[in-house]
Amino acid sequence: MRAKTAKEYIQKNVVNPERITAKGYGESELLKPCGDGVPCKEANHLQNRRTEFIILK
Repeated sequence: MRAKTAKEYIQKNVVNPERITAKGYGESELLKPCGDGVPCKEANHLQNRRTEFIILK
């Protein structure tokens, strides 16, 4: 959902929205090991709730 929302925002604000793609990974690519049922600090959860952008020319 986060990737989709970021993609929609960028598409509304760029010259060529067809060049924008989004991928959501859920819990498959966590920065911190805070999956379901694992006790974790909120700071670690925040690092996992992220949006990354890769700019290609």
